[in-house]
Order: sequence, then C-alpha cells, then structure tokens
Amino acid sequence: MAARKLTIYRLQRPKNADINKQVMWFSGAMGLFTCRDKSKSCYRIFLELLKAAKQGKALSSDEIAYRLHLSRGAVVHHLNNLIDSGMVVAQKNKYSLREASLDLLVKDLKKEMDEMFAEINSVAEDIDRMLD
Repeated sequence: MAARKLTIYRLQRPKNADINKQVMWFSGAMGLFTCRDKSKSCYRIFLELLKAAKQGKALSSDEIAYRLHLSRGAVVHHLNNLIDSGMVVAQKNKYSLREASLDLLVKDLKKEMDEMFAEINSVAEDIDRMLD
C-alpha cells in the first residue's frame, strides 16, 4: 500500500447547520484547507469532485481549473494532496472521489486507519516485549 497522509482535526460540529456549514465542517475536520490556502482552493476542488461524484462523473484538472477560475498548477497541487490522503483517485487523466458518497469514503478511510493502528499496536507490543 502506498504511503498516505491524512490529517484529521477535532472541531466542534456546528449546531443547526445548513448544507454549506456541514460541508465546511467536514472539510475542515478532514484537513482540506489550511491557513496557507487563503482562497480555500482545496475545499473548492473537493466540492467540485463531490458534485461530480453525485453525477457519476470524473473531472480533468483542466475542467476543474476552468470551473473554479484557478490555475491548472494550483489544481494539480491540491489534487495530488487529495490523492496522497486517499480521498481522491486518478484514472486516465480524470479525477474523482475514491467513493461515490462521503459516507462510503469515510468508512473506507476509517477501515484503513483501523488496520494501520492495529499494525502499529502490534509493533508497539513487540517493542515492549523486547525492552522487558
């Protein structure tokens, strides 16, 4: 399995939130934008991919750049980060969410994390035994 980097933030969930606030919270909790990303480009790219996923489509970096009025370079940079996190996949120069829904995406990511934590725990137990 390729190395993945996924940053999860514990944020207070908004109460009585509309769809936009819910998506913003989800994106923030999943680390989709940082202080350096002033225009929230990564969030906007993720949102475009989410909309496309609901239509069963994949998008090229050029399509995303055109729709969001971003440079192709900026789009590719953020797409690569989303791929590294395991949230996005690339096939034939088209990009899509790894799963057709956010629910399935989160379940897959959680399964991967559970497997990784089990492996980390196993190594920790080995180290503790070696040190005793």
